[in-house]
Amino acid sequence: MAYVKTHRYTLMKDTQLYTQILGIEKPWQVSDVKVSLSNDEVEITVNHGSDPLTCPKCGKRSPGYDKRTRRWRHLDTCQLKTLLVAEVPRVNCAEHGVVTVAVPWSESGSGFTALFEALVIDWLKEASVSAVSTRLRLSWNAVDGIMQRAVTRGMARREHHAPTRLGVDETSFQKRHEYVTVVTDHSEQGRVLHVADDRKAASLTCYLETLTDAERAAIECINMDMWPAYIKAAYDALPQAESCIAFDKFHVAKYLGGAVDKVRRQEHRRLLANGDELLKGSKYSWLRNPQNMSREQWREFAVLRASGLKTARAWAIKELAMSLWHYSTRGWAMKAWKRWLSWAFRSRLGPVRKVARMIRAHLWGIVNAIILKSDNGRSEAMNRKIQQIKRRACGYRNRERFRNAIYFHLGGLDLYPKGVA
Repeated sequence: MAYVKTHRYTLMKDTQLYTQILGIEKPWQVSDVKVSLSNDEVEITVNHGSDPLTCPKCGKRSPGYDKRTRRWRHLDTCQLKTLLVAEVPRVNCAEHGVVTVAVPWSESGSGFTALFEALVIDWLKEASVSAVSTRLRLSWNAVDGIMQRAVTRGMARREHHAPTRLGVDETSFQKRHEYVTVVTDHSEQGRVLHVADDRKAASLTCYLETLTDAERAAIECINMDMWPAYIKAAYDALPQAESCIAFDKFHVAKYLGGAVDKVRRQEHRRLLANGDELLKGSKYSWLRNPQNMSREQWREFAVLRASGLKTARAWAIKELAMSLWHYSTRGWAMKAWKRWLSWAFRSRLGPVRKVARMIRAHLWGIVNAIILKSDNGRSEAMNRKIQQIKRRACGYRNRERFRNAIYFHLGGLDLYPKGVA
């Protein structure tokens, strides 16, 4: 008899404990707690009381229809897998038909409690889906499903925001020129606003169409690469496109750096044919930002700079271009760049002349970037983070999952289930 009392007392304490942990309130109540050490499991049974049932959609009192047994994964108890089991009533609503009553510990359609989903979300912020599935003893699809629900939840909660400064950039999805377009907020929030397949005009247009006419007219700057599709989309959607499209310093430097490297490779082959190895191993010296060079590197590079090589001339032209971003008036900026173009065309360096032609065609946008004090640094930082996400996951085969991962990590979303901080 003493054993029975002790057992009942222990059970009462267990049910009270889990009632507090789960935040169970009437009409729900924890009725049983079973521990199975052989299966490393704790099973918590929750019952619905005799209170009247209501439709979860309209809140009207409705007659009961039947009950369905459901199970949810909860946070582990002393490293034991913890399961929540309940016979969930269904009601026959006059307006919505047969629907399942909502439970307070989980969102509809989930096989996990809200607290467990919150734990998985915390883990996913630090590790890949595969790593989280291994550590939490879940299937890959289960963890991915939690991520998808978190993103869907966050996107539904996100308030409409119309930034005045935007960044547009493409990032690689897979090899063979597979890309996605990423639109970034260049305000202090600095979050990803939109992710679209490909890098076509429609990829940017579908975001701009979510803005009202007044919101589009209020855009001060839209920073992008010199990609024709993005330019077309901006021109079609923005009445002030010619004054707000900005081609930033980063992309100009990227193209000019490529030109310098092509000149170096051409000249290196000619020198090697004559047995001269002056340019051997110098690739990164020409491409490195002088501000990032150590004193020793700068002294070694000084020999190459003063050599009279074509590569040295191409490098000097590139560096002059990098010094033309400080102007505050359009007229002076345009004048300085036209002088630079004159030198670039007179250089007789094929790769440099090719980039100069591209810069001349897009000079209006480069000057916009100077006057608007715009740069694509935030977008490029986002791009690096996206590539880190991709490497952590060892790549993505599915565009939808890649898009969800970007929104999950960089969308600034409220990802957690309702009631979980």
